[in-house]
Amino acid sequence: MQNGEFKHVSMSRRNHLHNEMRWRAVGMLQAVARQSAVARELNVRRSVIHSLWNHYQRDQNASKRRGSGCRRITTTADDCYLLQCARRLRTLTARQLASQLSATAGRLIYHQTV
Repeated sequence: MQNGEFKHVSMSRRNHLHNEMRWRAVGMLQAVARQSAVARELNVRRSVIHSLWNHYQRDQNASKRRGSGCRRITTTADDCYLLQCARRLRTLTARQLASQLSATAGRLIYHQTV
């Protein structure tokens, strides 16, 4: 680097941590390490560590939160059945596929699920 020029060094930082690394980060933070130092050590963005620390202080748990939204209603076998039906009868609508699966599975499946 000449004449005071700075070369921008871009390090690829991750946006998430696996469960083991989350607990390691919490341990470092409990040992009074700075969030920026922990982020550098684990090669993640500081915002990831900040969110993790807030989550830990609120819930006393560093494990990843469960996903949001509705739980899956169809099983893998249901998905295979829907795929077979859709390939065999290409003109069926989602509403018709849902009613066919409902009749086969014996439980109500909403057409938007399909």
